[in-house]
Amino acid sequence: MIQLNDIRKVYQMGELPFEALKGIDLNIQAGEFVAVMGPSGSGKSTLMNIIGCLDTASSGEYELDGRNVAGLTFDQLSGIRNRKIGFVFQNFNLLPYATAYENVELPLLFNGKSGRERRQRVEEMLGRVGLWDWRGHRPTELSGGQQQRVAIARAMVNDPPILLADEPTGNLDSASGREIMETFKQLWQSGKTVVMVTHDNTVAGYAQRTIRLLDGRVENGRKSA
Repeated sequence: MIQLNDIRKVYQMGELPFEALKGIDLNIQAGEFVAVMGPSGSGKSTLMNIIGCLDTASSGEYELDGRNVAGLTFDQLSGIRNRKIGFVFQNFNLLPYATAYENVELPLLFNGKSGRERRQRVEEMLGRVGLWDWRGHRPTELSGGQQQRVAIARAMVNDPPILLADEPTGNLDSASGREIMETFKQLWQSGKTVVMVTHDNTVAGYAQRTIRLLDGRVENGRKSA
């Protein structure tokens, strides 16, 4: 599903280049649940942005579901993101003045789905995360765990095969964090490919495999206990 070959990313920091990724080789199979760990500055966010087609590598090859995405235009990358990838972020990134229903519906509006299709998908996804009865509430009226479940429903409403999560439990208490991870586990068991950045070893324990980055390189890729 995800194949990276000698991926390098160089940023220009004033007059000096900074190499954030230094030749990443990585294969993630369809239906895998992978955690990405590493200290701050190790390249985790840069790697996730490239996997999620939010950024492009300076060199190397990236195949996503059999397609080489290197050299694609911004619009082409945007189309791939809409079809293939759902994103969940630490800070939820919900629209503050929109209801839970409207937040989940938004990707369907961008994809031109009919009103009937939108209603069916939003009801299905909010029901799946246990929040249909909260559909009329705005983010400020929801707990952190509820907001993250709305964000997961939004990420999955277009039924993408890949779910990318960046510190999805970072702003949650331990109980809410466990609930969110059980939701990710259920999505993975339903056939989704899940790639998750985390600093938390307990959270990483939900994954099948943990990839550790250090100074822009893959340190190892071990099976979780």
